[in-house]
Amino acid sequence: MLNWVLPLVLTMVSLALILNLWSLQAGPSLPDRTLALDTMYINSSALIILFGIWKGTALYFEAALLIAMLGFIGTVAVCKYLLRGDIIE
Repeated sequence: MLNWVLPLVLTMVSLALILNLWSLQAGPSLPDRTLALDTMYINSSALIILFGIWKGTALYFEAALLIAMLGFIGTVAVCKYLLRGDIIE
């Protein structure tokens, strides 16, 4: 069953990533674009995890964890900049 479910889910997550790119480009305000970028981090780590399940190796899980952590730190930094005007106080 995984033989046909994994390619289907990979296609769906890839489509969601493409739609996030469109939302990032067409976002009317900076917070909307920040949210689209955060969603892109989530979708890209989900895509890498699914690819790791498909290939059967654990190396992709570490890469997805690293991307998720960097995405979280980046989103926090951008939100702090939008609220206060500077990142480091």
